[in-house]
Amino acid sequence: MIRDLLVHVTKEDLRLRFFDSIKEFSHQFIAKLTQLDYARAMAFVAIDEASSEMLGVVWLYSDTIRETGEYAILLRSDLHGRGLGWALMQLIIEYAKAEGLSRIYGEILQENSVMLKMCRELGFEIKTNTEDGGVCDVTLALEGGDQRAREIQRHGGEQTIVAIAARSPAQYD
Repeated sequence: MIRDLLVHVTKEDLRLRFFDSIKEFSHQFIAKLTQLDYARAMAFVAIDEASSEMLGVVWLYSDTIRETGEYAILLRSDLHGRGLGWALMQLIIEYAKAEGLSRIYGEILQENSVMLKMCRELGFEIKTNTEDGGVCDVTLALEGGDQRAREIQRHGGEQTIVAIAARSPAQYD
């Protein structure tokens, strides 16, 4: 399924996401994207209900003390600007809050203006990386994350996160 998604991502979008040109999708590369340690990581996938095609995915990798998490997102290139990335980011932010994380962060190439704009609109603080001026560090403080996690624990259960049911690509126009 992830291989099918990658076929629909341009070389330029892959470079912006992985900070390098990707010439081949090796078994090891695919495994890194799909084999998660669910004690510390979560992924939400958007699937087209009509065709069962993967449209996008967002990941969150928590630190060992489950205080912060690094996110990553990948969408089909033909779906940029249609709201799917926004929906996936909101989903992972809500998940991080429910897990009690205090902040999430990521790294974005300075030239990736679309992703930087979305992060700015979602409330992320954006700073130029001190070691690499071509990279921006983005951080979102998750107010209420710890409180929400305590509420879930107090009510004696786990919260079910419902993944988005994606529409067909034509419906994003």
